[in-house]
Amino acid sequence: MPKIVAMSGPGGDLETPADFVGVEDGFERLWTPHRMVYIGGEKPSEAAGEGCPFCAAPGKSDAEGLIVHRGEHCYVVLNLFPYNPGHVLVCPYRHVSLYVDLSDEETVEFTALTKQAIGALEASSHPMGFNLGMNQGAVAGAGVAAHLHQHVVPRWGGDANFLPVIAQTKALPMLLEDVRSRLVASWPSAPGQ
Repeated sequence: MPKIVAMSGPGGDLETPADFVGVEDGFERLWTPHRMVYIGGEKPSEAAGEGCPFCAAPGKSDAEGLIVHRGEHCYVVLNLFPYNPGHVLVCPYRHVSLYVDLSDEETVEFTALTKQAIGALEASSHPMGFNLGMNQGAVAGAGVAAHLHQHVVPRWGGDANFLPVIAQTKALPMLLEDVRSRLVASWPSAPGQ
């Protein structure tokens, strides 16, 4: 049970923030410093190459780039700003903005990796459902509109609560590195599994 603290100091009313140092307030804290990019209004670049996060990620190590799986034409990466633990993105290596711009080979692998991501998530965390989707164009909600990516979001009963609505904060019980390790260990080893 939270401790109730009187709002006055030894000499009467508290006058400076220093008067509060070390005083327990009963609140629990959810630290989400990675969200400051969005709070500050910063957006990833839309240009191909180093400025585009989906062009840059494949040039990094899997752990550094949060890459779960690499295919020939597409790859799967953890979302840096996940809605739920295990929220992954399926991306083509090529910098294209629309689904209809994918080659036939890219389309086949894009779909296969989406299915494999679902399988790996089911094996690693047993979600009760999924949200799958692509936002094409900024008006449709795409954060990085210039590089196509499909969201695969695992869902559980009760995973949504008041925090995202009231506080614009999402509580995530696992670190990205831990989620990535579990998905890599659960990734199907043969195509089509």
